[in-house]
Amino acid sequence: ISVRTRYIPPAEAGLPALAVQITRLVDSYMVWVGVTEETAETVENAPRSGSLCKDWACAMPPTPGSALAGPATTLYRTSSSDVAFSMAQRLAKRVGKAVFLSVDVSSPQRVLLDAERVVVE
Repeated sequence: ISVRTRYIPPAEAGLPALAVQITRLVDSYMVWVGVTEETAETVENAPRSGSLCKDWACAMPPTPGSALAGPATTLYRTSSSDVAFSMAQRLAKRVGKAVFLSVDVSSPQRVLLDAERVVVE
C-alpha cells in the first residue's frame, strides 16, 4: 500500500486549489479529490479537513476489448454532486483497476479535469 498526495494550483484566478490523495492498494485505487487551502508543502493535511462522503463512487475496469464502461455504483452522493460516478468509470478504464473515488469539490467541473490528469499520471 502506498499513499501519495498531490497539490494542484488554481488553473485561473477565482478557482480553488485542489488536493488529490491517491492510495494505491493491491488491485485497486482509493482516490480523494478536494478543495484545499493548504499549500503545496502542507497538502498532506488536506484530506483531514475534507469530506469523504460528499460524492463517492466505485467503478471496475471494463472487460478487455470492450468499448463500454465497466460496472460502477454510487456509494454516497448528495443532490448537488454527481461527478464521482462518471469520473470513476473513466479512471477505472484508463488505469485498468478498480477505483474508489471520493470528490469533495463544489467548484466548476473544469477544475476536476486537472485532478483527473494527476490521477492518471
